[in-house]
Amino acid sequence: MYIRTPEKLFLCNICSYKTADKSNVVRHMRTHTGEKPHACEFCDLKFSQKSNLIQHTNTHTGKKPYCCEQCDYKCTVKHNLICHMRIHTGEKPYSCENCDFKCAQISTLKYHMLSHRSEKPYSCKSCDYKCLQISDLRKHTRRHTGEKPYFCEQCDYTCSRKYSLNRHMRIHTGEKPYSCELCDFRCSNSTSLKTHMMTHTGVNPFSCQYCDYKCKKTSDLIIHVRTHTGEKPYSCEYCGYKSARGNLKIHMRTHTRKKSNLRKLVSKTPHENSHS
Repeated sequence: MYIRTPEKLFLCNICSYKTADKSNVVRHMRTHTGEKPHACEFCDLKFSQKSNLIQHTNTHTGKKPYCCEQCDYKCTVKHNLICHMRIHTGEKPYSCENCDFKCAQISTLKYHMLSHRSEKPYSCKSCDYKCLQISDLRKHTRRHTGEKPYFCEQCDYTCSRKYSLNRHMRIHTGEKPYSCELCDFRCSNSTSLKTHMMTHTGVNPFSCQYCDYKCKKTSDLIIHVRTHTGEKPYSCEYCGYKSARGNLKIHMRTHTRKKSNLRKLVSKTPHENSHS
């Protein structure tokens, strides 16, 4: 129970909590009693506060009342919107006490803190990989098994990580939550934003070991190096054509045109063939 003082304060008789609002102390007491009077009508979950029930119910109804004013992002929980806004503001309120690392979410900080532990208790049975969390081991194991449990409901895309699926879905939704603070550029992933920012700074961090060529993306460097090594990893399945770039689609048109012409020739009637 709680106690009311002459100063019109409500005190918790279990801990040092105090408030001037009776409803606040009633809600607080549930943290000690475990009482959860608010039940979901769609599932078996119960909550100690009505506000938590409302947010949970949104996950069943699909209602997303919280909207970002800078992009099309919507969510069911206010906390998720607060975290999302940090993408636009760049705010990183959580910092590591052991190094200079800062981040936008407490979950990211907790994961980072594991990097300061020397012990890596989880190891892969197929290679020398070791990690700090079993969830990371599961993700790694999919590289060996080829398992892709996450799939897009709008196309045939499948992947091994939920993050990759979330990033892929922006292709369909058109969502571009990452924005440049120096111009109007917007994009769907942080990697593209980092690459774009180099257009403002003029930095070309990737350099060729054979010549003076420098560039902003590792993918461009890989393609360039093939001009020195002669490597052509992309090959046509119909002929001996090979390419250093992944531009086989242009080459493949030469085969589709041949097939199309052949189908037209075969589809001609005997009468047409006799006059040709």
